[in-house]
Amino acid sequence: MKDELAKRLVQSLKDAGINFVTYLPETRLSQIVPLIRDDPDMELVAVANESEAVTIAAGATLGGKQAAVYMENTGIYTSCYSVLTVGKQLGVPLLLVIAYLGGVPDLRNSFLYATIGKHSIPVLNGLGVDHTLLEGGDKLEARIKDAVRAANALRSPYALLFAGEFSE
Repeated sequence: MKDELAKRLVQSLKDAGINFVTYLPETRLSQIVPLIRDDPDMELVAVANESEAVTIAAGATLGGKQAAVYMENTGIYTSCYSVLTVGKQLGVPLLLVIAYLGGVPDLRNSFLYATIGKHSIPVLNGLGVDHTLLEGGDKLEARIKDAVRAANALRSPYALLFAGEFSE
């Protein structure tokens, strides 16, 4: 992802009210980590796995923060239990910022991630997690605001899958 797009993504998260982010490092969207870390208005918490990321972000949300969880799409599988129990069953709104590895619009797709990508959206559908696929920066700001508003209105996690231009 180009630096300018990373800056727009982080600013869009801030403009949408996100002020707390948990994450497990990955490569596709990694340019956002130092931008969030260095922003005094945002708190960034590294975790050991995505299930922990969802649980910590939910705790922050219940404590008054507007939280996001940043992960690659393999983390969808790891965090299913937490997404269902904390996010869906308890009604905690979270924004899931997901690098969409292996999907058709992943510009660095390979045999290693193709199967993972093929099953990511069906798994989100199975979990009842609404989602939006973003392949470029067009209307990025509005799409992120819409996703945060939907998560809060639905009292549920909402996933943004970043691919295409975000996976360069």
